[in-house]
Amino acid sequence: MQKFNEVTRLPIHNGGADHPPNDDIIGNGTDVLIVDDDSTSLRSVERILKARGFNVLTAGDGPTALELVNAESIDVMLLDLVMPGMSGLDVLRKTKLQKEQIQVVMMTAFGDVDAAVAAVKAGAYDFLTKPFQSPDALALSVSKAAEHSKLLCRARELEKELEIHEKYGDIVGSSVPMMEVYRMVESVAHSVSTVLLQGESGTGKELVARAIHNQGPRAHKPFIPVNCSAIPETLVEAELFGHVRGAFTGAVENRKGMFETADGGTIMLDEIGDLPLQVQVKLLRALQDGEIKRVGSSESIKVDTRVVAATNVNLTEAMERGMFRQDLYYRLSVITIPLPPLRDRSEDIPLLAYHFLKKYAARSGRDITRISLEAMRALRTHAWPGNVRELENAIERSVVMARGDAILPGDLPPSVVDTRSPSVPQNLLLDLPFNEAKKKAVEQFESSYVESMLKRAGGNVSEAARQAGMDRSNFRRVLRKYKHGT
Repeated sequence: MQKFNEVTRLPIHNGGADHPPNDDIIGNGTDVLIVDDDSTSLRSVERILKARGFNVLTAGDGPTALELVNAESIDVMLLDLVMPGMSGLDVLRKTKLQKEQIQVVMMTAFGDVDAAVAAVKAGAYDFLTKPFQSPDALALSVSKAAEHSKLLCRARELEKELEIHEKYGDIVGSSVPMMEVYRMVESVAHSVSTVLLQGESGTGKELVARAIHNQGPRAHKPFIPVNCSAIPETLVEAELFGHVRGAFTGAVENRKGMFETADGGTIMLDEIGDLPLQVQVKLLRALQDGEIKRVGSSESIKVDTRVVAATNVNLTEAMERGMFRQDLYYRLSVITIPLPPLRDRSEDIPLLAYHFLKKYAARSGRDITRISLEAMRALRTHAWPGNVRELENAIERSVVMARGDAILPGDLPPSVVDTRSPSVPQNLLLDLPFNEAKKKAVEQFESSYVESMLKRAGGNVSEAARQAGMDRSNFRRVLRKYKHGT
């Protein structure tokens, strides 16, 4: 029988024949409980695992094993299938009811396919037959089971963190930069001051604007998002402030603008830097006096609309170019909240990834609950130039592509998975003369280093050079050397 587990696709094997000996397998302090009524087998397995750095507990029967499950911290249980009294299957089922996160590797001297199927259905992670092919095969199976156990525990921790952040809607993160964002949202939500959100595209500016609205006294009133860059310049004023009948061709009736529609609530002006200068003047008046005029009308209309503006451009530079009014900038930036790019809060990536996994798995009706260790490593090392929006799109795509109940590296977008050429193995370098081997090693390091720096800086050569402590021209020279193979 062969079965692939839900994260690493490690095959269930007949004692480890698929795994070559490996003296480097180490337990890293993993807590393992061995349950076997055969004392000789029990001590043999105990010696194998202890020699590789596993913390080992032993039990000669089922009841003793369940007592240890309740009393001790256990990552993996190595469980004999056939035992007198309480069988291995009974111990497995009761263990899973008590502590589901414990991964159980079944052992038996009998190649019973039906028993193996029953064990897997009851929640066994792996199934080994005795005698084992090699000590390393046994240790490798336990090591993989331990990785899976830690992955499950981390997933549960992330789910708990997500529950804590539900009050902020889809804003997710527990990093220091995000804690500051939460603090600012709480502080400004109950004020009437204008707020300016500054951040790169995809950092969640609209989500923060909604959180400010929902946390404040205007939550029961409208929240109206407006993308200033998406409205034709000739229609911006009418869209924001409304128009009267006959004001221009096509104005066949009086119509409210966004400010009137959001009266009592909040209007979010996204990409505020793209607002035409003539409209900026009227927006300034609306902020100062709380009044607007519809296009084609001389009548002022009082509005009680809070403004949250957002931009991904430098408004100071826009002012210097004469593209943005200084008085409007100071009126908008009474309170400024900078939103960090995802590369500056990479510790939030697992939390965000599981948040989007839960969202899109539910939306598509897929039973996908895990992200493999390898896939998560790829997510953690990607630079995310598109920020949270790019990560969300990557997870949505992965949910569609996944064939099992876990996202694997092959399910991720190609741009996220590191496709660089593998390093030259050390043993191959040893076959070369010293000078040639040294040259290969240096080239290998330089190529990997500059590419990694560039990726971490989101493709910004100047920033990558700064982080590397190199002159920009020298950094570009090294980058060009390996990019073009010269």
